[in-house]
Amino acid sequence: MSSIFISGGAAGIGLATAKRFASEGWTVGIYDVDAKALAAVKKENPDFITGPLDVTDADQWDAALADFTSHTGGTIDVLDNNAGILVAGDLTDITPAQIKAQIDIDALGVALGARAAHPYLKATPGAHLVNIASASAIYGQPGIAVYSAAKFFVAGLTEALELEWQADDIRVVSIWPLWAKTALADEDAKSTQTLGIRLTPEDVAEKVWESVHPNQADKLRRRVRYSVGAQTKFLSNASKFVPDTVSRTINKFIAQ
Repeated sequence: MSSIFISGGAAGIGLATAKRFASEGWTVGIYDVDAKALAAVKKENPDFITGPLDVTDADQWDAALADFTSHTGGTIDVLDNNAGILVAGDLTDITPAQIKAQIDIDALGVALGARAAHPYLKATPGAHLVNIASASAIYGQPGIAVYSAAKFFVAGLTEALELEWQADDIRVVSIWPLWAKTALADEDAKSTQTLGIRLTPEDVAEKVWESVHPNQADKLRRRVRYSVGAQTKFLSNASKFVPDTVSRTINKFIAQ
C-alpha cells in the first residue's frame, strides 16, 4: 500500500491532502505541533497515523519518520512538506520573533524534512518529495515579505533537489497556490483583498495528487512546478515574458 507523510497536516491544506490520499486507499501519516488538533483528527479519522512534530527540530523529524515508517515497512512514497505559517505586516511592523518563526518553519523546516526523509524516499521506488511553495514566490510580496522570501527558498530548494536526487529515483516537485481558505488567509494580507480568496484546501490537495501522478508529458519534461488556480497560472506565465518593471507594478498594485 502506498504511503504519504504530511507535516503540519492537522488542518487546512494538509488535512485536505490527507483525506484526498486516504480516499484512494493510501496509508496516511499526519504529524503536527498542535496536539489538540491532532487528537481531533485522530478521533474523526482513526485510520490515520498521527504524531507530534516540530519541523524546526531535526531530532523530531527523525523520530516522526521512524514512527511512521514502522507502519509502512520502512518506506515512504510521498513526503509532503506542508507545514507553514504566515505573519502579515510590513517588515518594520512585525517582531524579530515573528520573523524568525516564519524563516524557521517555512524554510528551515522544509530543508530538515527533506534531509530526514531522503533515506526513506531513496528506499522507495518512484518516491516523491512535495514542497508547498506559494504564488508569493513569483515576485517578492510587500506586506508578507518574510513569508514570500521563505517561499523563494522553497522554490530554489525544490529545483536543486530535483537535480540532486534524480539519481536516487526521487521526483521533487513544488505546489504553487495563491490564497486558499485556510488559517493563513486569516492573517488578512493586503493581497487577499485585491485578489480575493478563490481556492479551497481541496483544490490544493487535488494538485498534490496530480503532481505525484504525472502524465507522460510531465515526466518527459521533468516538470517541477505545479500552479494551483487560474490566477497563479496567469501571474506565473506573465512573469516569464513581461519586463521586471511591469512585474513590479503588478505586484505593487496587488499589495495595495
